[in-house]
Amino acid sequence: ICDSKKVEKNLMAPRVINRFSKEIDKKNPRLVNIDKKIREYQKFIKNNFDYVGKNFAYEARSIHYGHGKKKRNIFGTATKNEIKELKDEGIEAEMIPWVEDKSN
Repeated sequence: ICDSKKVEKNLMAPRVINRFSKEIDKKNPRLVNIDKKIREYQKFIKNNFDYVGKNFAYEARSIHYGHGKKKRNIFGTATKNEIKELKDEGIEAEMIPWVEDKSN
């Protein structure tokens, strides 16, 4: 793309996390701590927020603009674009990673 003929090779060992690297992940204390923290957040959210599913953006707007909805904490599913639009409107919204419990 840059029309350069000079190519250099560097040594590197990228750390790619995927569904096949579960055994390696269990040995990495940093990743274990991150997973533990995410699960703590999820538990808090499930216990203190109302689940609205795919209607998250609609519900957030209804609460923010006072369309007959009482103020409450909600969580659900939204696209990156929907979250950006909510933030542009001054509505507090964040995306967090969600880890499904595969043990059941």
